[in-house]
Amino acid sequence: MPRYWFANRLVLTLSGQRPVHTLLGHALPAAYDQLIELAPRAPLRPAGERATAPLVRRCGEYQPRHGVIEAFARIASGDRLTALAFRLELGADARWRCAAIDLGPLA
Repeated sequence: MPRYWFANRLVLTLSGQRPVHTLLGHALPAAYDQLIELAPRAPLRPAGERATAPLVRRCGEYQPRHGVIEAFARIASGDRLTALAFRLELGADARWRCAAIDLGPLA
């Protein structure tokens, strides 16, 4: 399921566990630009020294048309839950790529 693969990779990148360039071939230019802006801030990094690494608790999807997945994920880190939304598009080469990312309002 591509939504879980992408959700896990986005969590690793946005929590500072993996560098942003690991998603270079898996994101369209606009989404990659979003990642470049978000990754240095590590918005999904666990708070506090004893916090657990974030992980995907649930991931759902809506397919508005063939070749497009609008996905959401619930990310848990200790007792903290965060929402992550992203859009995947199927390319002519039959590979899914992330087209947009939304974490909602960030503090």
